[in-house]
Amino acid sequence: MIARTVRNGMAAVAGLLLALSTIGAAHADGLLAEIKERGKLTVGTEAALEPFEFVQDGKIVGYNKDILNAIVADLGVELNQLNLPFQGILPGLLAKKFDFVATSVGINAERAAKYAYTRPIGSFDNVIVVRADEDDIKSPDDLNGKVVATQMASSPQPVAEAHSASLKEKGGEGYAELKLYTAFPETHVALASGQVDAIVLASPTAAVLMKKQPDTFRVVGTIGEPQYLAWVTRPEDKDVREYINSKIDALNDSGKLKEWQMKWFGFTFATPKEGYLPEGAL
Repeated sequence: MIARTVRNGMAAVAGLLLALSTIGAAHADGLLAEIKERGKLTVGTEAALEPFEFVQDGKIVGYNKDILNAIVADLGVELNQLNLPFQGILPGLLAKKFDFVATSVGINAERAAKYAYTRPIGSFDNVIVVRADEDDIKSPDDLNGKVVATQMASSPQPVAEAHSASLKEKGGEGYAELKLYTAFPETHVALASGQVDAIVLASPTAAVLMKKQPDTFRVVGTIGEPQYLAWVTRPEDKDVREYINSKIDALNDSGKLKEWQMKWFGFTFATPKEGYLPEGAL
């Protein structure tokens, strides 16, 4: 009995060592090989930015989901798409909670020095949206003393902060307050209910909002410079970034990316293969 128990224990240890050696070999070949080995891809998404990615009938859909489905189909693995608050997306990537970020992340110098951006999947302007019956705000210069809102840790946040500072430099008082919400849809509600005077959104999302509620909101102008949107990988996972880039390039070259832009936005935008990263980017 004791001999059989010892033999069983040795067999279990041998099996564990074999499994660990297999995983180790996959790691040595890179994350892409590991994903194929395990048969499952896990990505982080914030499904609250219609029409880029949002929940409809209990499922994540949108422009980015079409791109992701094409990439997963070529990999031939199961997709595990986590729907997470945006504020936890980038820290979760570095903590290795998932393989990469498949959600719309604005490219800026601060993030580009820490994370590895893929090719752009879109671009946007930061637009100022007010209530349709708002008479005092006719342009971004009219936001002195007003309460403005946007999403916490989003690309529009630093742009709004810089705009408020520029109003002060011109002799104004700047924003009375910049309120930060967990997700963009919360800012829409805050504006409609009168909790804030204006909100800052990405232009494609603002276009959808205007289409759905034309009598509730209106756009009064843009602030900052146009920005690109991309997905994000860990800097060390170069094989994954190269793979995603090759797939986005192929979708660009075939015209499929433009087709999906027309499907979800009703217009197309620039998605260049070069010149989209700031100086010093990883």
